[in-house]
Amino acid sequence: MKTAVIYTSQTGFTKQYAEWISEEVQGDCMTVAEAEKKDLSGYDAIVFGGWCFAGSIKKLDWFKKKAVQWADKKKVVYAVGASPLENPELQEGLRKNFTDEEWAQISVFYCPGGLCYEKMSGVSRVMMKMFVRMLAKNKSEKEQAMAKMLSKSYDISDRKYIAPIVECLKAE
Repeated sequence: MKTAVIYTSQTGFTKQYAEWISEEVQGDCMTVAEAEKKDLSGYDAIVFGGWCFAGSIKKLDWFKKKAVQWADKKKVVYAVGASPLENPELQEGLRKNFTDEEWAQISVFYCPGGLCYEKMSGVSRVMMKMFVRMLAKNKSEKEQAMAKMLSKSYDISDRKYIAPIVECLKAE
């Protein structure tokens, strides 16, 4: 199956997953900017990776507009965020990014990434610091733990998280 793996990445986590996926399925890995210049009609599967921020997946609108043309292709989206995979709110958060029709036609996955304050844009860094301060003011143990985790850079990405994506792509 000829696969295009398209991504947008701010700090490198989404790019790393794109490289791992394309390596595993012998696909072509490219940024959104590169994909915009290509004819993708020769691919059997299109994988899109975007990073999560404030409940949305970056550049997902670009993918969804293009996906209308790809009715005959397998469509996969993976979102990369700072939350561990065990976060019970992840599925609900991902689901909010899609209509019922889109959800039925696109396989959606989540891959834990992390935070890299050093590579974030200034706006993103300020927004994250404000969010951490807001969390830290709350009294719940869960929010205190989250504030502590989000207060500095960390990496929880792992190649093992691409297994369900690869399995989906290899399934008939």
